[in-house]
Amino acid sequence: MRISTSMIHGSAASAILQDQASLEKTQNQLSSGIKVGRPSDDPVAAVRIATLQQQQLANDQYGKNISAATNRLNLDEQGLSDTTTLLQRVRELVVQGANTGALSATDRQAIVAELKTSYQSLQDIANRKDSNGDFLYSGLSAQLQPFVTNGSGVVQYAGDQATRLIQVGPSQRVLDGHSGYEAFVNITEGNGTFYTAANSANTGAGVIDVGNVTNKAAWIPDNYTLTFTSATTYQVTDSLSNVVTSGAYTAGSAIAFNGVQVSVSGTPAINDSYSINKSSTQDLFKTVNSVITSLSTPGSSDAINAAISTSVGNSLQQLDQAMDHISVIRAQVGARLNTLESTEAARLDANNSIAKSLSDLRDVDYATTVTKYNQQQVVLQAAQQSYAKIAQLSLFNYL
Repeated sequence: MRISTSMIHGSAASAILQDQASLEKTQNQLSSGIKVGRPSDDPVAAVRIATLQQQQLANDQYGKNISAATNRLNLDEQGLSDTTTLLQRVRELVVQGANTGALSATDRQAIVAELKTSYQSLQDIANRKDSNGDFLYSGLSAQLQPFVTNGSGVVQYAGDQATRLIQVGPSQRVLDGHSGYEAFVNITEGNGTFYTAANSANTGAGVIDVGNVTNKAAWIPDNYTLTFTSATTYQVTDSLSNVVTSGAYTAGSAIAFNGVQVSVSGTPAINDSYSINKSSTQDLFKTVNSVITSLSTPGSSDAINAAISTSVGNSLQQLDQAMDHISVIRAQVGARLNTLESTEAARLDANNSIAKSLSDLRDVDYATTVTKYNQQQVVLQAAQQSYAKIAQLSLFNYL
């Protein structure tokens, strides 16, 4: 095979250009700090880098979600804490109001006035917003005020019962709060099995207690009525007017039936009646409002004082139920905050791992690359010098 002068020049020039391109590439890597700047630099590494960058973006979004959920849950917990403090004060006022014999009309009015303030404060807490202007306790209806007062002055829940699930990890979601229904409305009534109440038409001075359950298995859920058939006898009937039990009345003695028992103190009048109903739920606003209504009752007769005492006793039980309920909700908030804290720690670890992998694939190792750059410079210089020598070769130099 003949090697022409043009082939020699072309080959040498091509080699020099390749060496210059390699040197330029290495120089760009040193100046930018990026080893793989485009897919052609390293196709396999480029695919892995793209995947890691997507993971990094998703991880950053999880961090924002964790922060948002943490902020809402902290506000949720603060609202529940303020509710507990308010209910404790309401309970103190209810205990004061229970002492009907020692209270003057002015004293009772003062208690009622503070209870009304607490009632409004409770509504204000339940209608709080987060930093984005969304209502905390309206469920998914974030722009809808959850607790509104109807035309009768009764506070009602207008939100929904759902709660937002926030994605905080590839396969992990966390509830970012509680609906107003869950926090303030869905509270077990009475002792969880039944609750008692006096008939507003009673004329005697009998006071029924909140009762207790003696045998849960024997309880038949229904609405029962305890009626005094005389000053010394009573009977209990179910919702179909069937007599469940009857007997002689002794003040303070237990009246037992179907696994529960109640007692009545004082002197009930003939035909005075008391309800013993299966438990449902009672919202906080109704609980506080019932106390306000009872203590606002004018007069101081034995019958009125007995009705107030019965209502106050039931309200105290209901307030205790409410505070226990709020404590459970607060425990849920605490558990979710702990989950978010541990999730954030894991997310930061994952971020560090992703960043290291990206750096290994994409970033320049300066020590290695500088050495490579120097070597390429030597190679290019050698190629240029060799070409210069070869280019001078000609038979005419020997003629």
